Amino acid sequence: MNPASSILDPHSNPALYATAVLTLYVDLPDTPLRASVSDQRQARLWFDRGVPVDVVETALLLACLRRAVRPADVPPLPRIRSLAYFQPVVDELLENPAPGGYLQYLRLKLRGVLDNLGPAKGQKSTFSDDR
Repeated sequence: MNPASSILDPHSNPALYATAVLTLYVDLPDTPLRASVSDQRQARLWFDRGVPVDVVETALLLACLRRAVRPADVPPLPRIRSLAYFQPVVDELLENPAPGGYLQYLRLKLRGVLDNLGPAKGQKSTFSDDR
């Protein structure tokens, strides 16, 4: 990797890493529309620990899907208020890595879940296609 391309690599640039992680986070359902200072600190902590962005994205999607497929007769969960909510799932994936292709599967699965929720239940953010 040449010096110019390393500047653009989120794994070697803490600002790009945090931006990538926080963009993924705020675009999820039931999350804030803006990241807080503590969310920025959490993203930086993951960067400092060397957690790959794809592991973080997998954790975010997996946790959201786990929340979305709960039985209808249980009370709804409160909104996610912090990126730290996903730390246990990140740890889980670091201990037991997801198989190849799993991230793409989760992306498709979450898209299907969100499409079935309809506009009233799905969060719209500045990154949504329909804003």
